[in-house]
Amino acid sequence: MIYTVTFNPAIDYVVHLRSLNMGDINRSESEEIFCGGKGINVSTVLKNLGEDNIALGFIAGFTGKALEAGLNKSGINTDFITLDNGFTRVNVKIKSGEETDINGQGPDISPSAVNELFGRLDQLKSGDYLVLAGSIPATMPDDIYERIMERLDGRGINIVVDATKDLLLNVLRYKPFLIKPNNHELGEMFGTELKTLDEIIVHAQKLREKGARNVLVSMAGDGSVLISETGEVIRMGVPEGRVLNSVGAGDSMVAGFILGYIRSGIYTEALKLGTACGSATAFSPGLAERDLVEKLCDAL
Repeated sequence: MIYTVTFNPAIDYVVHLRSLNMGDINRSESEEIFCGGKGINVSTVLKNLGEDNIALGFIAGFTGKALEAGLNKSGINTDFITLDNGFTRVNVKIKSGEETDINGQGPDISPSAVNELFGRLDQLKSGDYLVLAGSIPATMPDDIYERIMERLDGRGINIVVDATKDLLLNVLRYKPFLIKPNNHELGEMFGTELKTLDEIIVHAQKLREKGARNVLVSMAGDGSVLISETGEVIRMGVPEGRVLNSVGAGDSMVAGFILGYIRSGIYTEALKLGTACGSATAFSPGLAERDLVEKLCDAL
């Protein structure tokens, strides 16, 4: 089974305007509502591809109930911890030529709620996959990724970490199954700007040497490169298409990679499906759907 964790999920309220006039009443041309959060994005794409999974995390208030109901309606299994106070955040995304985002703060997460999450994670079995994605809320311990991985260490659980800089570097000793920095994030980890593919490969290999089993580096329109646990360097370009959306493309790549590996056991096929999923999201107003993913897979 695949599990995803989203510490601070959100309802994303997307408003399309012809123009945004500050200090005045603005009327939208159209509106959309999505269930957001990096782990939830992974869960959504997996479900779109027909793969059952379980979304874990914290919800609160009437917005939390709405988010959970929306995911369940989409066929996504959830096992959220409901907090006593506050409410799940609402992120407002105003699209008017350029995009303006107003992100909510989210509820306080108590130590007892964190312990309840640990209890959920203790139920995972050898061979399961666990996706830890995104930033850590201010009310949670800043070493929560490390604490989770230490707790699960040695149990045969394949842990995927999609985070940045120190959050990622600090968990490498627990040998995550996959990490997925982009080329800019990879450079930031080493305090340098990576300008060539060779430089990217050299620094990705350093992360493998530090403990990561597989290092997948996304490079936007330049495709991606995977340094696999077998030592292979696998390069993948991107299919042709018009980019409409960047939100969730990286999460979609993670979902596709995991599913591709589960289905084939071959890293080239995993990277191919991951690339198709990431591109499908980039070429769509929302997250990747099966028909477009299959079409893009055939084009790679």
